[in-house]
Amino acid sequence: MSTTNPELANRVRTGAFHSNVHDMGAGAPVLLLHGSGPGVSAWANWRLLLPVLSQTRRAIAPDLVGFGYTDRPADPTDNTHYRMDKWVQQAVDLLDALDIAQTDLVGNSFGGALALALVIAHPTRVRRLVLMGSVGVPFDITPGLDAVWGYTPSIAHMRELLDIFAFDRKLVTDELAQLRYQASIRSGFQESFAAMFPAPRQRWVDAMQSPEAAIRALPHDTLVVHGREDKVIPLANSLLLSQWIPRSQLHVFGQCGHWTQIEHAARFAQLVEHFLAEADTVTA
Repeated sequence: MSTTNPELANRVRTGAFHSNVHDMGAGAPVLLLHGSGPGVSAWANWRLLLPVLSQTRRAIAPDLVGFGYTDRPADPTDNTHYRMDKWVQQAVDLLDALDIAQTDLVGNSFGGALALALVIAHPTRVRRLVLMGSVGVPFDITPGLDAVWGYTPSIAHMRELLDIFAFDRKLVTDELAQLRYQASIRSGFQESFAAMFPAPRQRWVDAMQSPEAAIRALPHDTLVVHGREDKVIPLANSLLLSQWIPRSQLHVFGQCGHWTQIEHAARFAQLVEHFLAEADTVTA
């Protein structure tokens, strides 16, 4: 583990490659799946939640293929590597490598679409499900998401994206823009990112959808979370998910954009911990 870069964690063999995986705490496991912003990593996405959840459970957050410090394909510009079935397999291989038969699952945005695909394909591997600002249902791509996936590296462009992501303008500092810009231009990062979601980008929204019938058939207790002012993923997605998933509850954070886990970090962590702890009580 790196002492200088907190994004570097444990290397875990997942199929034919190694994944960069944060693995903190002990107890009932919870797998955290990050979003798809430029330069994103598991640590950048979950750095405020991991220390809280790891106080009471085992919190696991991998860099998904094409993101962060997980091994990149030999040709990172070949977008056949970046498909939902490949990401699902990476997650399953990780659970197998860590000898985890069943986990709670938290998915953010693109990670929400992956969480849905994973729980549909492997329902017994998931105990409870949390979807935050989730993709995975039909919607017309927003100008915000189109801008995120169409990012080309510059500090100015990164600053524009941060303005889209966050409701609270105090979070959008020059320092943060510089940090996220530097992350986006690390070796291999932009090559992979540019290959994932080339225009026209509506097709990638469509490719991340799970079938309505499969979502409606989910028996899992599910917490659906969204920021009311989200400009990236429409609030209507979470309203639809809460209607389709029988055993779901919905929480909408006011004065919140796409960064629920950052803009309302303490409240979000408390909400997730309480939701997961309910299942601990039932299964104890």
